[in-house]
Amino acid sequence: MDFKNIGEQVIQKYQEDEQLMIRLFVQWCANHQLDPHELYKRAYPHQQQNAAMETIIKQADDEDDIHIDNETTLDVLQLFGNEDLAFVVADEIERLAQK
Repeated sequence: MDFKNIGEQVIQKYQEDEQLMIRLFVQWCANHQLDPHELYKRAYPHQQQNAAMETIIKQADDEDDIHIDNETTLDVLQLFGNEDLAFVVADEIERLAQK
């Protein structure tokens, strides 16, 4: 077995999963008429714009809308270590529930 190849496969799988996490976040934002850029900026004010998210937002216009529930969104964000973004999303969930 080639360890380099295994390492590359692990990295590729993580990147694919990360893309899925971003897609779920962007779709959740669309479901609630929220701007994913604004939420991301609130969570990570010192980071530059997320290029992967920008690509996915552009692609999202061509895809079917699916409902992403709040718990799934929070779980996936936390699974990928995006606790700050999950905290912002949780605040939005609370705000939306008060409407």
